[in-house]
Amino acid sequence: MLALAKHANALLMFLLELGVLASVAYWGFTLSPNWAVKLLAGIGGPALFIAAWALFGAGGGENAVYPLTGLARAALEILWFGGGALALYASGMLTSAAVFAALFVLNAVLRLVWNQS
Repeated sequence: MLALAKHANALLMFLLELGVLASVAYWGFTLSPNWAVKLLAGIGGPALFIAAWALFGAGGGENAVYPLTGLARAALEILWFGGGALALYASGMLTSAAVFAALFVLNAVLRLVWNQS
């Protein structure tokens, strides 16, 4: 049963990663009435997040170009997932931002307890 819970937590981590990208894209497309700004922020924002994750955090650091560990990894995750929650908050989706942040904290705590990457 514990193995199933660990797999569910890994799935939650993946869904949260996708949620960050969706949140940043949503924020970008609601940022301005100007379509040029919408396109730049709505596509460029997630692209920057993808680049940062690919460079420093992909695959728990195993697939990253410059893998981070320890406190640096924790800081990256807080900035990454916090950025997703902040994007939701900035878009006016306060409840969604709070739920997203709470799910990240739950996921992070369980990953620490279960020694998951």
